[in-house]
Order: sequence, then structure tokens, then C-alpha cells
Amino acid sequence: MSGRDLFCQPRRIGRGAALTLVFASVLVAGAATGSLPEADRKGTQDRAGSAVPAGRQENVADAAAEAMAAGKSPVEAAERAVSRSGDRWGAVYSPGEYEEFEEALDGRYTGVGLWARRERGGRIEVTKVRTGSPAAVAGIRAGDRLRSVDGRKVDGRPVTEVVSLLRGDATDAAAGTAVTLGLERGTRAWDETVRRARLSTDSVTVRQLAGGITVIKIDSFTKGSGDAVRTAVRQAPAASGVILDLRGNSGGLVTEAVTAASAFLDGGLVATYDVDGAQQALHADLGGDTTRPLVALVDGGTMSAAELLTGALQDRGRAVVVGSRTFGKGSVQMPSRLPDGSVAELTVGHYRTPSGRGVDGTGITPDLDADQQMIERAETVLSGLGPPS
Repeated sequence: MSGRDLFCQPRRIGRGAALTLVFASVLVAGAATGSLPEADRKGTQDRAGSAVPAGRQENVADAAAEAMAAGKSPVEAAERAVSRSGDRWGAVYSPGEYEEFEEALDGRYTGVGLWARRERGGRIEVTKVRTGSPAAVAGIRAGDRLRSVDGRKVDGRPVTEVVSLLRGDATDAAAGTAVTLGLERGTRAWDETVRRARLSTDSVTVRQLAGGITVIKIDSFTKGSGDAVRTAVRQAPAASGVILDLRGNSGGLVTEAVTAASAFLDGGLVATYDVDGAQQALHADLGGDTTRPLVALVDGGTMSAAELLTGALQDRGRAVVVGSRTFGKGSVQMPSRLPDGSVAELTVGHYRTPSGRGVDGTGITPDLDADQQMIERAETVLSGLGPPS
């Protein structure tokens, strides 16, 4: 399983999840989180699964209302109704959880600042530590093994469960709350107690390779990431190539993915999607760089909004896609408020690339298969593409 941010995973993610027009996922396990900005939320999201009739949303709402009237948990009743619906990506969130997801998409989160992945054998390994975060201050570093969280062993657990343990319950995950991590480095094993803090994400990083090639790495599509990509392209050396690294990108805000596409396209179609059969279209802004050589790197952790962007660049002939088949997540969810303020989501449609390809369940096949030395392979491809004429 490829690495994932341990600070922005939906806590009910094992049952699927997201916000509103979401072509986003947070874990290879298959959950998604992402959304349009508040002003654009008309009730659409992305998930994998068959379209769900509006009546199912009413069934979930009715189940929650009946449970509330009987003094029982409306969230649990709604979850049972979603489970019975057969919707793979249907989910129910408490008000606090939903608020956490929205904050993560805004590039803010409460956590300790760890990235980690599950290795073969079920071991959880720290892959990155955010500079200045509680984890960094405590001396935790990449390569350390995470053995336990508050005394609970994490070996063999899905990363989603590890995330839940790190974040704590919705009422206990506030900044300043303590969490004890069991760690291992070589032959040393120790416990480290850190306090969660309010942190911000750096979802877009930029670096230069020899020869002037610019590598733009997008970890997820949080607020502002699309503009960060456009700025990076404008500031890249003239006549040089760009490597757009979407490996392990879990998705995010679809509007940010469209903005990122606008960095390389001069208007035109990015994707289409349907909501209960009504077709909608997403278009790039005018004025993008349409001549600079471009390679997009993808893998099995490239999901949802990242697949939407990849499909647009591939179909429009704008990028050579290098890597392995993407995850295959491209459906639309409709969120609705339940009587107690919690949020239920069910699948209502799917999105397609500009050529009409469906991504859901199939993913995107790269133009060139590669699973090792990806940056080097991308450099080779760029050298063959040559400078813009």
C-alpha cells in the first residue's frame, strides 16, 4: 500500500466517504474525501458504485429520524440503512467528523504531523514528518516504525484504523490533547507522548532537476493547490519540461483539479459528470501553457480528482502518462443533512474523461508502463519530446 497522510483521513473511511462534488479519495483502501467550495455545493460528490435512486436518500433520512424519535442513535441507524443500500461509497458522518473533513480540504487539520504507510507484513512505517510538527519536535523521523497508538498495537491494522487512533474520537481530537506513540528505530523501542496541534498542509511541492526540468508534486487537491500549480508552471524555466507527479495523490477538491488542468490547457473540456442522469461539464480556464513538454506520473494510489486531471491531460493529448494503472474511482455522491445535523452520502452518478471514458472501476492506463525509477523515466520521455517549437 502506498503512503498516505495520517492527518486527513475520514474516520469512518472504511465504509467509504466524501463531501460534495468529490473526485477525491484519501486511502488506497478506497475511501474518498473531497468537495467543491461551499458556494458550489449543490449536492454532488464522487464515489465508486452504481447510481443510487433519490429514494434511498429518503430511506436513510427516515431511518435516522425514526431512531432519533425513539431516543436511539440516528447516525447508527443511518449507517445501517446505507449498508443495506449496497452503495460501496455511501457513508454517514457526525457533524464533528464532517467539519474535520472540510477543514482538511481547506488545508488545515489537527494532528501530529506524520505520514506513514503499511509495509508488507502489516508493519506501519513513518514515511515523512512535517517540519515543526509535534512529531518532528519529539524527534520522530522517516523510517521509524509505529508500533502502537495509546497502547493499541497497530501492526496488521488498515491504515484507516491507525488514522482513527492517531486522531482520537471526534470529541477528543482537539489541539492540545495528548497521544502516546509506540515507536521503534533499529534495535531501540520507546514510547513518545506528543500533543496534537493545528497544522496546515503543503499539498504542492516544487523542485528543479538538472537541465531545468521542473517537478511539481501534488499530494492532494486542497484549497489553493490549483493556483500553486499554475504559479509553478509560470515560474518554470522557459522551454523546459515539467513532470507532474500525481503518484499517491488521494484526490480532493475537484475545483482545484480543474484549476491545475488550466495550467496546461487553453480552455476546453476537463470532464463530464452526471447527477441522477443530468449531464454537467467541467471546463479549463483560458490561457494555460499548451506547448511546454509534460509528463504525468501515476500509480495505483492516484485516485479520483487526480484521475480526473490525468484523464483530461491524456485525452487532450497534452501529457504523456507514465507509471501504472490508477486506482479507478470516479463516482458522484449526494450529501444530505440528517435530523441531528449529521451528513449522509449516497452515490448518484459518475464522471467521464473528455473522450467519454469512464474511470470508475477501471482506472487510467498509462501511455508508458513503469514502476521503478519513475523520475528518470519521465526525464527520458521529456528528452524525446524536445523543446516547444
